[in-house]
Amino acid sequence: MTPPTPTWPSIMILGVRVHRLSWADALHGVELLMADGRQHQIGTVNPEFVMQAQHDPAFLNLLNSLDMAWPDGIGLLWAAKLLRCPIPARVTGSDGVPRMAKLAAQHGWKLFLLGAAPGVAAAAAVQLQKRWSALQIVGSFAGSPAPAEENAIIQRVNAAQPDILFVAYGAPAQDYWIQRNLPRLTSVRLAMGIGGSLDFIVGKQQRAPAWVQRIGLEWLYRLWREPWRWRRQLALPRFAVAVLHQHRRKDTICQNSKAEVSNGA
Repeated sequence: MTPPTPTWPSIMILGVRVHRLSWADALHGVELLMADGRQHQIGTVNPEFVMQAQHDPAFLNLLNSLDMAWPDGIGLLWAAKLLRCPIPARVTGSDGVPRMAKLAAQHGWKLFLLGAAPGVAAAAAVQLQKRWSALQIVGSFAGSPAPAEENAIIQRVNAAQPDILFVAYGAPAQDYWIQRNLPRLTSVRLAMGIGGSLDFIVGKQQRAPAWVQRIGLEWLYRLWREPWRWRRQLALPRFAVAVLHQHRRKDTICQNSKAEVSNGA
């Protein structure tokens, strides 16, 4: 009998479910999902996602259907603390890709890197395999999220037979791409949207220093480096105001069940 899909403690922030994970929880969760014999989608949720979901019902449904919704954004940790349903850690896609690559090397899972600018995925594959010689990256391709390219990309991925697919088309395009196409990917057990993670791996984009990340100001560092992002950052004050309204309404949904370990884990 197929074991049930694991569940994790979660909080509903403005109607969006976010899992309350530590890094240990997230990586163990990947192991559980890979073991249960079904296909799964992981997403990295941040305040911008939450605010987009307020006026985009399709995106809201997508986020709430994720098998794991990683809390990627210091604003989510602030909101969860205010709502008295704390999240243990910020679990980011940028940090998660190398950690999952290490896990894949240990378990023998095969990876495919899809997206980013031409040449970036191939260069990221080289960098990751330098760090973990046992890692199997069976393909990389830029492509695009355009529906006209989907059939050719699916053929390419299926020919490579990966177990895990990382998709770097930026949100929400990458997440919609996975939702549409995962059922057609014959060997993929887990697919994850990873935004600009491959750019960080190859050094095309520079992450904030560790101390800036620790104090929760990575968003400000990125705005300083990429001032064109200012329009996107307008979501942050709107998010804060909306969370304060949720706090005053006392309508927090805080779910505390722990992940179940499947028989195959």
